[in-house]
Order: sequence, then C-alpha cells, then structure tokens
Amino acid sequence: MNKDKQSRQKERSFLSTMVAVAWSFIGLRRKKDFDEDVGGLNPFYVIIAGLIGTAIFIGTLLAIVNAVVN
Repeated sequence: MNKDKQSRQKERSFLSTMVAVAWSFIGLRRKKDFDEDVGGLNPFYVIIAGLIGTAIFIGTLLAIVNAVVN
C-alpha cells in the first residue's frame, strides 16, 4: 500500500505542479499539501512552471507600470 502511494505521488501532472508553484509564489501553503509535494513533483515541471510564473509576474508588473506612467 505504501508503494502505491509513492507511485501515485510521482504521477503528478504539469497542472498540479503549476498550482504548487503558484501557491509558492504567493507564499501560502498548507502543511498537508506541502507534504504531498515533497518527492512528488517532477523537477523539470517545477523549473518550467517557475519560468512561466516568473514571466507572468514580470509581464504583470510591466503592464501595471505602463498603465500608471501613461
């Protein structure tokens, strides 16, 4: 049974990785969710999700600054 739980953790989708990265950008995460993420996230997905999140964050900041300046 423990082995089944570990195999399910490794089958995390890219969308669930994006959600975990989004919550980490905000800084809010429940202990239960963090425990599920440890060892269950694909490092490649985390890097890609982090780059996408950073691009969205920078784009949002640029749009706000552009709106305020104009």
